Amino acid sequence: MLVSFEGAAALAETFSLLGDATRTRILHALSVDELCVSDLAALLEVSASAASHQLRLLRDRRLVAVRREGKRTYYRLDDEHIRTLVDMGLSHAAEDGRRGRRPR
Repeated sequence: MLVSFEGAAALAETFSLLGDATRTRILHALSVDELCVSDLAALLEVSASAASHQLRLLRDRRLVAVRREGKRTYYRLDDEHIRTLVDMGLSHAAEDGRRGRRPR
């Protein structure tokens, strides 16, 4: 059975979000631990504003989930499917590196 247009469009949108290195790094960091914006920004060496912007995009597409604790907001991967996507993508990229292919 062929995937529906809507299903294909939703998948393409998810992959387009993974096409940004900062968002991919955020997802990888969140695959290790739940983090707040300031910790993510420090870890990735980006401004808190830039991290917040990327997190909003990921949250809107349900790749990350939010938990509030007092004045702090913590982010985590929405589910294990996202962790699998990130892990498989990184594994594939590492294979390409071993084969002598370079990312474009």
